[in-house]
Amino acid sequence: MKRVGLFFGSFNPIHIGHLVIAEYMVEFTDLDEVWFVVSPQNPLKKKETLLNEKNRISMVRLAIEYDSRFKASSIEFDLPRPSFTIDTLTILSDKHPKMEFSLILGYDNLATLHKWKNYEQLLKNSKLFVYPRVSAEETPAALATHPSVVITEAPIVELSSTFIRNAIKEGKTIKHMVPPQVGEYIREMNFYAGARLAIKKDTEGKEG
Repeated sequence: MKRVGLFFGSFNPIHIGHLVIAEYMVEFTDLDEVWFVVSPQNPLKKKETLLNEKNRISMVRLAIEYDSRFKASSIEFDLPRPSFTIDTLTILSDKHPKMEFSLILGYDNLATLHKWKNYEQLLKNSKLFVYPRVSAEETPAALATHPSVVITEAPIVELSSTFIRNAIKEGKTIKHMVPPQVGEYIREMNFYAGARLAIKKDTEGKEG
């Protein structure tokens, strides 16, 4: 049975921090693949701050196109909104009965897991691979030591999509923060204010 880790997120945009976590999970845990599940609407985020979901999943596909260990999933695009992890997991499990799904989440998410819809069922039926966060909230001991929870030693990359969006708005280069093909897509589509300026700055003064 193939073991798949579900990495939920807005990916607005996807960046190297996401990819570092995904690579750690397939190399240092028992997961065979990581699926990036693009959320059309996060219940905790304002919808107006998000790019269109089709644009965001396009960036994910560009970022992972040469790595067969990773897949992009649009499963939540056709589900009621806001979408909830337990519902998505149930649908995926029914659709792929020969796959074993686990969740990938940050330590800060683990701290608020008890607020999630049917979180007890998640813990009962799925393994949770947790990556560290510098500013994570304190997690209840019952969750941190739960047999379904695996606290990993994934590298901490203090980089967020919010930081990248703000950097682009300010005309800063994002060359090493996102995969090259994602940066080019942002430039071509002129996503986030100042995207063209940011990429232009990045290309000026190159040798050769």
